[in-house]
Amino acid sequence: MIFKDRKQAGQMLAERLTRYRGKGALVLGLPRGGLAVARPIADALDLPLDIVVARKIGAPGNEEFAIGAVTARGTRVLNERVLREMILPPGYLEKETEKQRLMAVRREADLRGGRSMASVEGKIALLVDDGIATGMTVRAAIADLRLLNPSSLVVVAPVVAPGTLEVLKSLADEVVALDSPEYFYAIGQFYLEFPQVSDEEAKLLLEGSIR
Repeated sequence: MIFKDRKQAGQMLAERLTRYRGKGALVLGLPRGGLAVARPIADALDLPLDIVVARKIGAPGNEEFAIGAVTARGTRVLNERVLREMILPPGYLEKETEKQRLMAVRREADLRGGRSMASVEGKIALLVDDGIATGMTVRAAIADLRLLNPSSLVVVAPVVAPGTLEVLKSLADEVVALDSPEYFYAIGQFYLEFPQVSDEEAKLLLEGSIR
């Protein structure tokens, strides 16, 4: 399945989520790309939109290789299988965790513009990303949201890698994905248009100025 852009992917997902209209749900986008998918979902279902910021914890010398992830609130998940096979420099994991946590705090504050996070307690949390490969940031966001006591937690994405899909099904109450193809190399391969979403665009999406 190939999507024109993130907006179209969000509109298609919204059609699969109509049962949540009027159910006290809250849409939570993972910035920045996830917000461009979450916005049309929130608009179509007439639901409030907020964010959960999680940052990847990269391996030494290869920051794109995730050994874990951490949220702005400090909730961390680790790739235990990978870490068993690695020897990290002393103190590296804690130092990198704190670095990424602080970056998440700054991004969350910047995107919200001083607004406090919407209440999650007792609500259906729809956690949205623009695609999920390894799933480390999503796993951190799930763990973080669980601490806020939603009534249920639903992971939503246009496309999810097959192995990751099974892991997420064990962590979330439900996973809604439009596709989970066997040949999954990068999220961008499933979009005709996949530009980077800037912080300014993300702010406008969160505010509802871009729909």
